[in-house]
This record gives sequence, structure tokens and C-alpha cells, in this order.
Amino acid sequence: MSSSPPDPESSPPRPKRRQRYTGKNPRRFEEKYKELNPERYAEDVAKVIAAGKTPAGMHRPIMVAEILSVLALQPGELAVDCTLGFGGHTREMLARLTPGGRLIGLDVDPIEHPKTTSRLRAAGFGEDIFTAVRSNFASLPKVLAESGLEGADAILADLGVSSMQLDDPARGFTFKTDSPLDLRLNPSRPPSAAEWLARVSEQDFVDALTENADEPHAGLLARELIERRGETSFTRTLQLAATIRNILRVHHARHDPDTADDTVRRVFQALRIAVNDEFGVLDHFLRNLPQCLKAGGRVAILTFHSGEDRRVKQAFRDGVRKGLYASANDEVVRAGPQERRANPRSTSAKLRWAVRAG
Repeated sequence: MSSSPPDPESSPPRPKRRQRYTGKNPRRFEEKYKELNPERYAEDVAKVIAAGKTPAGMHRPIMVAEILSVLALQPGELAVDCTLGFGGHTREMLARLTPGGRLIGLDVDPIEHPKTTSRLRAAGFGEDIFTAVRSNFASLPKVLAESGLEGADAILADLGVSSMQLDDPARGFTFKTDSPLDLRLNPSRPPSAAEWLARVSEQDFVDALTENADEPHAGLLARELIERRGETSFTRTLQLAATIRNILRVHHARHDPDTADDTVRRVFQALRIAVNDEFGVLDHFLRNLPQCLKAGGRVAILTFHSGEDRRVKQAFRDGVRKGLYASANDEVVRAGPQERRANPRSTSAKLRWAVRAG
């Protein structure tokens, strides 16, 4: 006795197979779909984090407990996160400002800022408590004035580049993939790193490598790269990285090739700081910072290299001497050993804080 074929309308729908990447491990940023969809693949993201890595397209906030301790947020206060990023610090701050408090989140990145705003809105933080402003943090006085606010109770500035920017090859922040040599936090604002490198003078290049990255081979690299740009323009990340390694190999026979990437990393850091005028922005922010704080207001700043830390340290010391700040920390706060193991990007972080005089 033959059986009739099943009725397609009565059969349960076949489960839709999820997209898979080619090979055992994902290679392209766009293929790392598990990390890029943390809500759907929470277990996979947890495994990446447990391995001491940051999932692609995400950012793990650094020294959250230490920052919250310094800022001492209370319900009803006004806080500003000057570097919104992925929103990790912001989310923790918002939780401590309710009920009745408010947080303003600034970020200059036109790509990541709307994504983070949407995530925080989805988490239940509406306009009544969270205001998103796409702006460089040097414009904080203007942002506060336009909102009719005289000052904030707490201000946070995390000066590190977010993992989302580092991981996205289209942004050109990494030399692990072949990408356009860009390095801009705001891709709509020129120059790109390729454009900057094409016209910088040798002395300005030496100064940038020295001041921005403490590069010991600043003179050699500036001279050689400027000479070689006459033969070919530097427009790709791997192209520039390979040229730097070649310069070291030719002119420093005893140079350890295993440390060549440290030099490449410093050159990329120097270019990024120069292209985005990061020190100029930071200096402007530090000059105006006291007037952006209420009496007794607290500020916490995370730095990631010596050029930033020197500026913050000196500004806080000068502020205490002039009576603008009631106190500031002399010894920097660093991530604990457990956090450094779990998140290697926290290793270089330094936390400095100050309290506005009453």
C-alpha cells in the first residue's frame, strides 16, 4: 500500500541554516558573523572573551570598576562620556545615574556613533536620560552651552582607539590586513594617512615619530620613507609595513626581525595621532575642562601612551597649583592582573583623575 506524499502546507517549516564562512576559521572581518551578532551568538562571544580576546566588531571597556569608583556617580547627576565608543563605560554610568540623572555621550566617529546610540536605545535608555551628540570632545564647552548646562558632575574621556575601529580593515588602523592607509577617526575629514604621508616634510615626520610614538629610529625612517615615496606612493597598510621592515633590515643588520612589528606599530600610531591631531584636540580639551565641571565635579581620563599621559598629568598638576582642582592623583591607576590577562589591550592603560575645586 503506497502512502501519499506529505502535504507541504501541513509540514513544519525547515529551519533556515545560518551563514557559514569558508574554512575552519574566519579570515575576513565580514565573515566573523558570530562576533558581529553578539545577541544571537552569546555563547560563541563568551568563548572568545574567555580566551582573553576581544570579539570582532566589539570593544571591552577598560578599568570599569576603577572609573566608577573615581566618578562616584549618584542618581540625579549629570555626566558626560566624551568618548562614547562601543558604549561599555556609558552603560555602566547610566545605570548609576537613575533615577533622575542624565548622560551626554560624545563621539566624532560617524560610523560607530549611530550604532552605539541604537544599542543603548534598545537597552532602554531613552532621550530623557541619554543624549547622543556626534562631536569631538574638544567641543565639550559648546555642547554644554547649547544644552543650557553650566557644568557636569562627572566627565570621562577614554583616549584609546576602540576595538571596532582597529578590527575593521576598511578603516586602515591595522597592518594585519591589506587595507587603504586611512587611520582617520572621522573618515569624512581630510587628510588620510596616505595623504599626510605624501606631503609631510622630513623634519615634521621626525617630530611626529618622536613625539607621538617615542620611535628610536625616527630619523632613519623619516628619511627613507620620504625618499621612497618619490618612487611610489604609500597607499596601503601592508605596503607601508613591508617597507618599514625592509628599511630596518637594510640599515640595521643586527635588528631583531621579531621586533620589527613593534616599529611598524609605532609608526602607525604616530601617523594616526598626526592625522587626527589627537594631541591638539587633547590640549584644547584639557584647557577648557575645569570650566566644564561643577564645583566638586570629578573627571577620569584613560591614556594609552606617554604623550597623552604627560599632557594629562601636567594639566592636573597645574590645575591643583592654580586652585582649579582640589585634588588629583600623583600615582596612576592601572588595570589589575586579572583584567590584563583577560583583556591584553588594558595593559598600557593609565587612569588619572581630578576633582574640581569648590
